[in-house]
Amino acid sequence: MSSTPHKGCVRPVSVSKSPLEKHPFKFFADFLIHLFGVLLAILGNLVISISLNIQKYSHLQLAQQEYPRPYFKSMLWWGGVILMALGETGNFAAYGFAPITLIAPLGCMSVTGSAITSVVFLKENLRASDLLGMTLAFAGMYLLVTFAPNITQAISARTVQYYFVGWQFLIYVILEILIFCILLYFLKRKGMKHIVVLLTLVALLASLTVISVKAVSSMITFSMTDKMQLTYPIFYIMFTIMIASCVFQVKFLNQATKLYNTTTVVPVNHIFFTTSAIIAGIIFYQEFLGAAFLTVFIYLFGCFLSFLGVFLVTRNREKEHLQQSYIDFGNIPGKQMLDKIQPDSNNLSYGTLPDGSDSTKSQSGEKKEV
Repeated sequence: MSSTPHKGCVRPVSVSKSPLEKHPFKFFADFLIHLFGVLLAILGNLVISISLNIQKYSHLQLAQQEYPRPYFKSMLWWGGVILMALGETGNFAAYGFAPITLIAPLGCMSVTGSAITSVVFLKENLRASDLLGMTLAFAGMYLLVTFAPNITQAISARTVQYYFVGWQFLIYVILEILIFCILLYFLKRKGMKHIVVLLTLVALLASLTVISVKAVSSMITFSMTDKMQLTYPIFYIMFTIMIASCVFQVKFLNQATKLYNTTTVVPVNHIFFTTSAIIAGIIFYQEFLGAAFLTVFIYLFGCFLSFLGVFLVTRNREKEHLQQSYIDFGNIPGKQMLDKIQPDSNNLSYGTLPDGSDSTKSQSGEKKEV
């Protein structure tokens, strides 16, 4: 008898296989590409944190000199600038290898890395809240890397054009423009310079920045690996959006740093920037399309841990630098100082001498009469 089945026989139903079982080599290649993007982003953020501390250290060294030179003549300062450029280049290249929702939250590494490098360069103390914040940030980063969308899109110029005219992005851009114009009206006309207003403007611009950075970086990567994409007009449109959004983003961010402490601006800006970048990646590039609810929940929990870690690392850090337990007048010619003067904010005079001399009493009496 023939072993071939008859026409009326029912064939066994084939069981569907997972993507790992169907294409194991492709899955492994995608994993390596994402891992390379993650390493680029982590190294880039660490280099940025080192560069910031080097530039700050160069400013402190110049301030201690008797005849300080301009900072742009310091080789140490230029070394920090070069490292900053290298770190930003690594971040830019990382968007060409991994999704936005994976790269953008890794910006917490620049904050936590700055807390570590400041101990080396600036001789700052490592507080207990810093260690707790770093632990939470690293735990959140692990969850982000593990549960971020594991998709690899070959983003060409035609792909960017397709996403650019999609109805999701058009609605998103219209809403962004409306919110941006309303906030700008309150800022310019009403003088409402609240930190939420300023950093929301920064976040709205940042969403366009990450979309354009991802498009430009991906098209450059696609040009080097497959086919030239730099001849399409969409490349130069995205490049123009990237430059313009970065310039205005820096403008509003500088305005926020002038009005508020860095310890307030850094964690709020990190939260707003990361949230806007994640929303932009989901809407424009559809990076969470088909993801399970548990995966999305754990990913958002990882974002929360990284936000909390950044807050703990930056909390009260600037106040510690501003606190001074005493004011030392040093050696004054013709005057014998027995001790240092302690500031007393509750008294009319700025301070009192420990021996209770009448000089400060007479000064306080004159101030009362005036």
